[in-house]
Amino acid sequence: MRWLRGLGKQRIQLDPARQQEILRDLRQFGPHGIGKLGDQAVRASAVMEGVDGVAVAAILMREFADGAFASFAAQSAALGMTADRRNYRELWESAGKRIRSPLFSLPSGLHPYVHVAASVNVIGAQAAATVKIVDPLPLLSHMFEVLDLTLAGWEYGRVLVDVNGATLAVNLITAATALRGEMSDPPPLPMPARTQMRSNKSVNVLDPAVSRIVGQWNPGKQMRECLLA
Repeated sequence: MRWLRGLGKQRIQLDPARQQEILRDLRQFGPHGIGKLGDQAVRASAVMEGVDGVAVAAILMREFADGAFASFAAQSAALGMTADRRNYRELWESAGKRIRSPLFSLPSGLHPYVHVAASVNVIGAQAAATVKIVDPLPLLSHMFEVLDLTLAGWEYGRVLVDVNGATLAVNLITAATALRGEMSDPPPLPMPARTQMRSNKSVNVLDPAVSRIVGQWNPGKQMRECLLA
């Protein structure tokens, strides 16, 4: 068992064994699981209950961000480039379609629209508890990394802007905003976020189930409204 000090005299007890149980339960979800990806994300969120569920959400965000960086860095190295996980957009703009999105084929089997989406749901809904359970600084960095990879992937990586991806990006922005709001001294916004906020470009969002555009979304506008409020 590991003890972390919470608010005032309150103590939060974390159970590593329970976290391993949750991680095992989450393996049933993914592209080959039962149901639509969005529905699976909702069910996976329910699995991550309690303080140990919040800890698992942070673990998944770290593992996914680390795996995505490793994939992106390997592709960059093959092109004679050096990846900087603080700013994927800049290098990806130069490399263009020669770099594939690293979000969908990680060896870990984690899927952005299921495991990451569920983790973001948990963190965003329990932001006040999250900052007491885990170190919010690296968690926030991982969330912004995934947001950067998602948005830049639409522009440079031939990734389809569908309902699942747009939902993940929206929730990453709102969850990061909630997390920053619970931090006594939130860090400066990363460069890719500041770059995106200078854009006023909307994207068409496709619903693959009906093979048509179902709406538009302006990432820069939402980021300005949330992160600069």
